[in-house]
Amino acid sequence: MNIMVCIKQVPASSEVKIDPVTGNLIRDGKNVKLNPFDLFALEAAFQINEQIGGSIHALTMGPDSAIRVLKEAIYMGADKGTVISDRKFAGADVLATAYTISQMIDHIGNFDLVICGKQTTDGDTAQVGPEIAENLTIPHVPYVKEILEVYEDYVVVRSGYDTHDEIVKVTLPALLTIEKDANTPRLPSYKRKKAFKDSDINIIRFNDLKDQTLEHYGLLGSPTQVEEMFSPDTKLDSKAIKGDAKTMAKGLFDVLKESQFI
Repeated sequence: MNIMVCIKQVPASSEVKIDPVTGNLIRDGKNVKLNPFDLFALEAAFQINEQIGGSIHALTMGPDSAIRVLKEAIYMGADKGTVISDRKFAGADVLATAYTISQMIDHIGNFDLVICGKQTTDGDTAQVGPEIAENLTIPHVPYVKEILEVYEDYVVVRSGYDTHDEIVKVTLPALLTIEKDANTPRLPSYKRKKAFKDSDINIIRFNDLKDQTLEHYGLLGSPTQVEEMFSPDTKLDSKAIKGDAKTMAKGLFDVLKESQFI
């Protein structure tokens, strides 16, 4: 089975810089890590591969520095990695990001299953995976908590929602988004790092894609724009309210009302 796993490079801490003009995060390749949710997606792919064999191709979109997370995926067990990187993709919202990644997958071709993490820690929308599937016109199952059965032409998974779980059989090709704690991700292998340290990472540019319409990518292809982004005020003010239960309740109500929380 040919599996593609979409991963992302995200800020490693809350100390991030913001472009004052676009309002987007500045992704300069410093203080970054592999998106934690994608670790579960990679492990799901490795376990499927161990059951029925095949190949695992890790994909990412971002600056050229995102190659480092692809190498981490290879050291964990992926067979190869590809990054799609071009200034024309900068400033993309979830819609333009999903479209760009789907064009990347279409360009590479020959896949049976696409696996994504449920969401990313820098966006938290959980929309990109399903939107990739829609662009590729393949079925998808979100919030996968467990992969129950794997065959050459379909998989059976447990998908979790707020009030219930569903057992879903989905024909291939298809896309799955993997829930946090669906498995226990393995660590990168030192032996694989030694063996694959000089492995090439393929880079795809805008000119490689089938769709050459600029208005479908980056800021031009993003119907949603960031109006403002700023670092939160970390100052903490405290106020002690003393007295009996009725007095403290009234005092708390007054504070919340004054702060316009109610």
